[in-house]
Amino acid sequence: MTLSGADRRRKEGRGAETASRSRDRAATLIGWYDRHRRDLPWRAPPGARPDPYRVWLSEIMLQQTTVRTVAPYFEKFVARWRDVAALAAADREDVLREWAGLGYYSRARNLHACAGVVARDHGGVFPDDVAGLRALPGIGPYTAAAIAAIAFDRAVMPVDGNIERVVARLFAVDDELPRAKSRIQALAATLVPAARAGDAAQALMDLGATICAPKSPACSRCPLARDCAACARGDAETFPRKAAKKTGALRRGAAFVLLRADGRLLLRARPERGLLAGMSEVPTSAWSPDVDKRRARRAAPTLSGARLRWRLVPGEVRHVFTHFPLALDVYLAHAPRGARAPKGARWVALADVHAEALPTVIRKVIAHAGVIGTRAEGAGLARHGVASTRVR
Repeated sequence: MTLSGADRRRKEGRGAETASRSRDRAATLIGWYDRHRRDLPWRAPPGARPDPYRVWLSEIMLQQTTVRTVAPYFEKFVARWRDVAALAAADREDVLREWAGLGYYSRARNLHACAGVVARDHGGVFPDDVAGLRALPGIGPYTAAAIAAIAFDRAVMPVDGNIERVVARLFAVDDELPRAKSRIQALAATLVPAARAGDAAQALMDLGATICAPKSPACSRCPLARDCAACARGDAETFPRKAAKKTGALRRGAAFVLLRADGRLLLRARPERGLLAGMSEVPTSAWSPDVDKRRARRAAPTLSGARLRWRLVPGEVRHVFTHFPLALDVYLAHAPRGARAPKGARWVALADVHAEALPTVIRKVIAHAGVIGTRAEGAGLARHGVASTRVR
C-alpha cells in the first residue's frame, strides 16, 4: 500500500519525535551518571580511557554475581595478574584457586582460555568490536556488547539484569521473560547516545542497581521517572513480567571426609567436563533425585591395608545450584599416618585446604564435618585427636 503525502509526513514526524525523545532520555541518563556514578574498582575515573582487560575481567566475574561479592576477587586478580599476558601465563589451577567461592566455575576456565587466545593470537590486545569479542572463549552476546561499549565506546547497548528491569519499566513491556528479551533489547538500543555509549550503559546499570531496584523502586529519585510508563501506571515493581520459575528436583548424595593422622585431608579432582568441572572435592557419591542412602554410602573411598570406620555426621549439607537443590549426608573417617591415597586422589595438609579450588558446596561439607575450626586449623585437628604439629 502506498502512503499518501500527508500520511508519509505524519509518519516521518512521529519518527522524528521518537528520535528526539530517545536523545533526551540518553542525555538525561548521562547527566545523572556524571553526578551519581558508582566508584567501582574496575571503572575508569571520569575522562580516563577504560582498560579493556579490567572491563573484560569484571564483566566475566559479574555474570550471575553481585558487585559486593566480586569486588574483593577482582582486586586479588589484578594484584596478582596485572594484565592479560600475565593471566595467560598463569597456571590454570592457580586461577581456579583464586576464583574459588565465586561459583559458576566454567567462567574461570574460560577466563584463562580467553586470556591465552588474546595473548597468543591478538598480541595481548582485545578486539574492539562485538564480532571480534564474540569469537573469544567465554564471551557471549551480552559480555561482548558490554566490553565493546564500555572499553571501546562502540554504539551498542548491553542488557544485563539491571538494564532489563529499567527498560521493561520505562516502556511498560507487558510480555513475560524470556519472550520479552528481544523487544527489551531493541528498546534499550534506542538509549544509546551518539557519543559516550559506554557511559550510557553504565548509567543504566547504576540506575537499576541503586534506584530502579527489583522491589520498592525509588521512583521519586529517578531521573527518568517523568518519562516512565510503569511509574505513571503506579505498578513499576511488577516489571519485568516473569513466567513462573521451574525448580529442579532435589538431588541427594553422600560426601566423605577422610582425615589422616598427620593432619591431611583426602581430595580429588572432579571430571574436566560437567558441573564444577576441574574443581577439587572430597570424594562423593553420585547426586541423584532417586538416590538410595545405603547405595550412596557404598561410594566411600577405601585405602589399601587400612580399615576405615565411617561415621555419619548429624544433619546434612544443603546447597542450591542454578537448576537444582542438593542435600548431602556427610561421613567422617580417620586414616593412619602414612596411608597412601587411592588412585585419582591426593592428601592435602589442612593448613593448605583454604588455597584449594574448592567449590562452595565442598567447603560447606568440610565445615560440617568439623575438621577445620573457624579460628585455627589446629582447633579442628584437636577435636579429632590429630597432632597439629604439621599445621602452620
